[in-house]
Amino acid sequence: MGILQELVQDIPLPKMAKVKQTFSSEQIDDLSTALYKELDREDVKASVKPGMEIAVAVGSRGLDRLPELTAVTVKFLQDLGAKPFIVPCMGSHGGATAPGQKDVLKHLGVTEESVHAEIRSSMEVIKIGELENGLPVYIDKIASEADGIVVINRIKPHTAFRGPVESGIMKMISIGLGKQKGAEACHQLGFKHMAEYVPAMAKVALKKMPILFGVATVENAYDKIAKVQVLTNDEIDNMEKETALQELSKKMLPKLFFDQIDVLIIDQIGKNISGDGMDPNITGRYPTPYAYGGPEVTKMAVLDLTDETEGNANGVGTADFTTQRLVDKMDREATYANGLTSTVVGPTHISTAMPNDKMAIQAAIKTCNILDFHQVKMVRIKNTLQISEIAVSEALLEHVKEHANMQQASELYELAFDKDDNLY
Repeated sequence: MGILQELVQDIPLPKMAKVKQTFSSEQIDDLSTALYKELDREDVKASVKPGMEIAVAVGSRGLDRLPELTAVTVKFLQDLGAKPFIVPCMGSHGGATAPGQKDVLKHLGVTEESVHAEIRSSMEVIKIGELENGLPVYIDKIASEADGIVVINRIKPHTAFRGPVESGIMKMISIGLGKQKGAEACHQLGFKHMAEYVPAMAKVALKKMPILFGVATVENAYDKIAKVQVLTNDEIDNMEKETALQELSKKMLPKLFFDQIDVLIIDQIGKNISGDGMDPNITGRYPTPYAYGGPEVTKMAVLDLTDETEGNANGVGTADFTTQRLVDKMDREATYANGLTSTVVGPTHISTAMPNDKMAIQAAIKTCNILDFHQVKMVRIKNTLQISEIAVSEALLEHVKEHANMQQASELYELAFDKDDNLY
């Protein structure tokens, strides 16, 4: 018996129960009609002239109904006599290569066939200005040569900073359209200043580039579009509408309805779940001190990677414990590239790796600083995208019974492990 097994072998595992969590399910069913109504505004149509070549900037995140959002926007522009084409708008994602970024769009369902427009992908950028402190502002060269630019993105809280605008249209302009060099420039001085630099860089682009409008969505807790809004150049610039959408997105954000959790177990993390592997807005564990919200979690263990993340384990360092299985799957080059681009390297560290799931969970319980391990307040989730059904330990069931948004969905049961002591 090794020392690690010796140290955790007597740590008891709590009985668990499944729990249903409910959130607001408000959503738009007829998205095409809702979006076209927004696009059909006179101030939006006035920005589009027949014959204009227009770059439609599409990002790397898994927005709900992204192909439909893109196709409707493309058709609207075509109906006005414009010639729209797609440019990947995703900073350094897709391996920071032109084919890689086009491939990311394909995985998201955005192809030339699905949106009826050509895709022009390049990592080449031009410098269009700089901030007062000397930070350069870049933009995709192909987009810069178009007669107009349209940006599509979801509005949501950022995972590493707080500000009037966080993840949304302005970030898409400053970082997404800036490609690798733009992403690096915006991150250069750290997330402490991101709330200032994201809009400042976007404002430079709004002034110097023909950015016509942005298509913004807000998703509910089930990742379905609850609101879609079109913002003109001036409306993006004055920030009021995006700020309001940001507040709405925070109200609709899914959450774990616990203020304090001794141990949080996350079955899988991955870039397809969150840019941070797991959404800090759910876990309460942030990669920087400049963001906040969510439960207070004493110890956290992540057990595995999704297949879709292809070895990118960004976020594993935010946890206290992981498994050797996860470490063996890591593509360290892809993982470390995240830290080198964002300048935040903590999430790419390898947290304490235990031989299997059981020992990782026992280690988290052992170190969560409570007197009676049998009373551990433990929550288990599959990932931070799927928290409508979670599992909680017996010590949390009284809180569940008293909460309007939670309902016990099973009897208590023992955690089940296979012959290698990994969870079924």
